Amino acid sequence: MAERRQGLSIWKLMKRWVDSQEQPDMASKRDSRELDWVRTFPFMMLHLAVFSVFWVGWSPVAVSTAVFLYAMRMFAITGFYHRYFSHRTFRTSRSMQFVFALMGASAVQRGPLWWAANHRLHHAYSDQPKDVHSPVQHGLWWSHVGWFLTHGQLGTNLKRIKDFARFPELRFLDRFDTLVPIVLAISLFLVGEGLNSLFPNLGTNGWQMLVWGFVISTVALWHGTFTINSLSHRFGTRRYATPDNSRNNAILAIITLGEGWHNNHHQYPSATRQGFRWWEIDITYYLLQGLQLCGLIWDIRHVPAWVLNQPELTQNQEGGKSKKVAI
Repeated sequence: MAERRQGLSIWKLMKRWVDSQEQPDMASKRDSRELDWVRTFPFMMLHLAVFSVFWVGWSPVAVSTAVFLYAMRMFAITGFYHRYFSHRTFRTSRSMQFVFALMGASAVQRGPLWWAANHRLHHAYSDQPKDVHSPVQHGLWWSHVGWFLTHGQLGTNLKRIKDFARFPELRFLDRFDTLVPIVLAISLFLVGEGLNSLFPNLGTNGWQMLVWGFVISTVALWHGTFTINSLSHRFGTRRYATPDNSRNNAILAIITLGEGWHNNHHQYPSATRQGFRWWEIDITYYLLQGLQLCGLIWDIRHVPAWVLNQPELTQNQEGGKSKKVAI
């Protein structure tokens, strides 16, 4: 009897890891800041798995795969999870919408509805107490990684994402958000084994492709994305007097394919482009323009002239405003 109860308990824990839908017994912890260890454990293990690179070694194929998957999945987060699902800055078909959601899900940053609902909450209460990942309110560590590992962040607030929650395929991806990453990891291992068998001169294998293509690429992708929640509200310059502490940071813009122009974005979130000036590199925007030329997306929203012509903050105004917000 005891073994049966233990088996049921293990099954329940596994179900919570695979199925992100909030369970009834979790309702009392909906607003809790207590870490959810069921979801935190895989997150920690993937970080530790990075050190397995010393056992599997490297090859040009494996490293190139890691770089490609970092860039592709970062674009999926910035272009689709953020600029499409969160802000609807362009339009597309239902089929392409699902493809974009699949690409975003491969980044291991939960489902599209969960991600977009939380981001809309961030814009509604940016750097205010209700902003769950504000470094101004909760500190850098919490805004970078702590907030999404808690019981209170397990479920998706569908009320904030009603426009996309009506699609059952997106609801499915959001609920079973670990399926796509699992398929990606298995596929990388199988491709590596296939390359080792067919082209041994490439010097790669399944474990190497798994570690570089999935583990290292994913961990780098996580922390690259997380810098926008944490560092871009602390470090950089302010062009516009937004009511939050958002900042433009060229280094973060390179790491995240354009998301580092965060003060621009908070000034006018409805624009597809976030690098408002020609010298502000926004790779995500350039790629989205390419998709529009191919007819895969359309109605890209541009930055209005009245936004571009607004007077910029001087250095003194910038410093004074930042100090006021940080308090």
